[in-house]
Amino acid sequence: MPPAPRAWQRMLSGRRLDLLDPTPMDIEIEDIAHGLAFVARWNGQTKGDYPYSVAEHSLLVEEIYARLQPGAPVKWRLAALLHDAPEYVIGDMISPVKATVGPAYGDLDARLSAAIHLRFGLPAALPATVKRQIKRADRISAWLEATQLAGFTEPEANRFFGRPDAAVTQGLALHLREPIATRAAYTARHAALLAQI
Repeated sequence: MPPAPRAWQRMLSGRRLDLLDPTPMDIEIEDIAHGLAFVARWNGQTKGDYPYSVAEHSLLVEEIYARLQPGAPVKWRLAALLHDAPEYVIGDMISPVKATVGPAYGDLDARLSAAIHLRFGLPAALPATVKRQIKRADRISAWLEATQLAGFTEPEANRFFGRPDAAVTQGLALHLREPIATRAAYTARHAALLAQI
């Protein structure tokens, strides 16, 4: 009988993360930050000399979440920063691909999210209201990215993501920078949020 296919990935930290049964002990923020800084949003179809990374997107979502929920506990801001953290190992699939793959992608994402949350002191499953709030921030981020980087017209972005309140997006800047700079910004933001909890 042939051996079972390998279901783990070795991280730069030396950890071996089992994708089918991830444990919090095998998760390091440096691995997450490094991976997300090299994963391109929008399948890389964005303007600029650098890809717009999932790490940049996550920093933006956390900032938008804080604007939408200024009185929220810091732990939920950390959850917003980590909302796409599983993509450090499974990549960023655009919505049409996720729909094609089906529920298996969502199951894998949920297992990884639970382990990541536990690693950093969050509940394995976030409260439904917090998930909805983070999803709202995520959609606002998607609208900004779509119109500023991914070539969508405003009417197209409004149709797919909903038009955000201008007061929420005022002064928000999208960053395109080298992965090493994004990695450092993500790691620093994570440390700052943990220090406040």
